[in-house]
Amino acid sequence: MSTIPFELFAPYNNEAFLVADFNHWEPIAMTKGEDGYFRIEVDLDDGRYLYRFEITSKSWFYEPDQRVQIADPYATEIDDTEDQNAILEIKNGKRVIGPYEWKNDMTPLPQDHELIIYELLVHDFLGHNPGDLTRGKFTDIIPKLDYLTDLGVNAIELLPVEEYPGENGWGYNPRHFFAVESSYGTPTEYKQMIDACHGHGMRVFKDGVYNHAETSTPLAQIDHDYWFHHDPVDAENNWGPEFNYVKYDENLDLMPARKFIGDVIGHWVHEYHIDGIRFDAVAQLNNFDALRYFCEKGKEISGEKPFTLIAEYIPDDPEVVLPDGPTDACWNESFYFAIKDIVTGAEIDIDTLCDCIDPRRRGYESGVRIVNYLCTHDHNQIMADIGHAGIQGEAAFKRAAMGAVILLTAIGIPMIWAGQEFGHYKDKSTEPAPIDWGLLDGEDNQQLLQLYKALIYLRKTNSALHGNDIDFFHIDPGLPLIAYNRWNGEGARVVTVLNLSDQYLGGYQIPGMPVDGTWKDWTHDCEVQVSDGTLQIDLGEWEAKVFVI
Repeated sequence: MSTIPFELFAPYNNEAFLVADFNHWEPIAMTKGEDGYFRIEVDLDDGRYLYRFEITSKSWFYEPDQRVQIADPYATEIDDTEDQNAILEIKNGKRVIGPYEWKNDMTPLPQDHELIIYELLVHDFLGHNPGDLTRGKFTDIIPKLDYLTDLGVNAIELLPVEEYPGENGWGYNPRHFFAVESSYGTPTEYKQMIDACHGHGMRVFKDGVYNHAETSTPLAQIDHDYWFHHDPVDAENNWGPEFNYVKYDENLDLMPARKFIGDVIGHWVHEYHIDGIRFDAVAQLNNFDALRYFCEKGKEISGEKPFTLIAEYIPDDPEVVLPDGPTDACWNESFYFAIKDIVTGAEIDIDTLCDCIDPRRRGYESGVRIVNYLCTHDHNQIMADIGHAGIQGEAAFKRAAMGAVILLTAIGIPMIWAGQEFGHYKDKSTEPAPIDWGLLDGEDNQQLLQLYKALIYLRKTNSALHGNDIDFFHIDPGLPLIAYNRWNGEGARVVTVLNLSDQYLGGYQIPGMPVDGTWKDWTHDCEVQVSDGTLQIDLGEWEAKVFVI
């Protein structure tokens, strides 16, 4: 039997009690210290226990000093019951969180300029036969890692994994910020999945929702206005109590919301060995000082290994990223809308396209400061967007292939939304929508997948696509058609040609090629000749070609 401490930070509440199964759910009074913590110690044997706290609430929506029961705000595991009990596990006389022995911590992981990110939702990634909505779990991702390795991606970004209400949804309404979503699996299984990813040379990014919380989150029940704004700051984009990152407690010399989320970030980095964070709703969070503190906290704890902080900042803006902003990179929402317009048949603006392919034209320092994508969880799959534009069959796959070529040859970190690589057709929805892996049996789907594999391999192995040098050397606005050259100082060159028209172009001449000689047509695995700076090729309607020397 060992002495186990329990504590609850509630500096302006009058009373707090520990309520637990090891005491037959009878409240035990806790002692309050000058630092604002209620504490108690209990002698317990090794095992798993359930507990919660009872507190005299200071929240304005309760009666004065009304007693309410809450889960521990720092609970690392929550039971799947209405009571929302915290789970405490004791092993060898100490608290443990998902016991696990890490095996792949020393495996080299990609640097930011090498990243190919794959975004997925745990529940939907499993995939079954049509109509089977069995939800996926962390352990279901592990058998798919060979597929992802073969595809070529080297980082996965999971939608939020913190405990949230219900079993459907995406998790952007976090209730328990330290606990793993129980419908996805256990803390041990989450660690097992991350370790397996590391063993495949893949980084794992966490989606961090730190702008707001779900209404029943414990902090809101303890003393709502100590951690959250009393009223919504942005009523049109309000998803729950909004953290107040400017609130300062003079008595304790701390900023409550910043401290809490800093502790949250430290927990996930230290305990689960994550390799980066995507910050949700940064424009609504609207506090670069707090964000900078969170980024510094994450990098400090992660140590020497690569660790990347990415902002969802809409509309995207260079101000949020280095060298002057707090984060390493941000999502490129402008890229999404520009490429969507192109592949769905909207009027094409060449300058806008060039701005997306080269983000430095919009003020970004380099490609590692921006994450490009054709679709994400917040949008339809690209095949659905194309289909809604009335483009079907082979023509739709041509447009999807065009998007893939632009995505994987543009300056910036490319990101793929699960299933995009083989033409998964899915509208944006928080309802269950398992990936239809059966599509891989389709000829067009398989061709699109092979194109993604070839382009990702090129992206990873050709250093011309790792830097920031680019030249839009041939533009034919009448079609339109555009050709651009990417290179580095070591002689590597990649030229991309985009025929963005419905016209077949036989014997089309492209002047201004950077080097004469034999080039490889990467998209068709054949050779072409360039002489006197001119390339002559045939281009089908809506065809993109990539040439390498």
